[in-house]
Amino acid sequence: MKPDQHRPVLGVIACNRAVENQAAQAVMTRYLNSALTYADAAGLLVPAMPALMHAKEVAPRLDGLLLTGTPSNLDPKLYGEIVDDAPGPFDPDRDEMTAGLIEAMLDLGKPVFGICRGFQELNVAFGGTLRRDMAEHPELIPHHAPSEKSFAEYFEHVHPVTLKDGGVLRRAYEKNELDVVSVHYQGVDKLGSGLNVEAVAPDGVIEAVSAEINGAPVLAVQWHPEWKAHENPESQVFFKLLGRALRGEPLSR
Repeated sequence: MKPDQHRPVLGVIACNRAVENQAAQAVMTRYLNSALTYADAAGLLVPAMPALMHAKEVAPRLDGLLLTGTPSNLDPKLYGEIVDDAPGPFDPDRDEMTAGLIEAMLDLGKPVFGICRGFQELNVAFGGTLRRDMAEHPELIPHHAPSEKSFAEYFEHVHPVTLKDGGVLRRAYEKNELDVVSVHYQGVDKLGSGLNVEAVAPDGVIEAVSAEINGAPVLAVQWHPEWKAHENPESQVFFKLLGRALRGEPLSR
């Protein structure tokens, strides 16, 4: 495609992954395809390498930040829990880099959006906590397909969410309920201070949050709008909101 110097630049956090037994900085392509297409933005991957770079060096060069989902979990110590048997895998460098990026971006009044782990990272950054029993707790609906299922079957696991009246998502969708792809073992326990609830699951679990910090929108969902977004106009709405935020436009008209 031809270059467009007027398009905003979206930073996308990378993760520490192993590729053919070598350490790599990686982002699943589906996040990039969905975000760059429907937000109509250029993208830059931000390495999760806090020993070699600082978030404050990166933030001024970005118009916004997307925190993606990934298999790793946040270290419970980040929200004040010392747990010997907390389920991994963990990515402490992503934990550190993301925390720095959230602070640096919001200090500059730049938008931050989150998906799945990114949603959880934002809740923790705002002082919230997480629970780690979302798949099989008897009082909750299943938030993850059974672990013996295939990867594709994980992303066929869907449940409804109710959009809160007056919220960003309720105004954007102009409907009360969505069916969403749910692939998470962890979720919000205590809501972070200053975050607004945007959506809840049938069991009351918080599924989306928003805020405005220094004029910058924060919007995050626990579900996976990036999964086959080209087939789902409702999923595309999330990334179109991201595109508006990158351009400094209000999220509701």
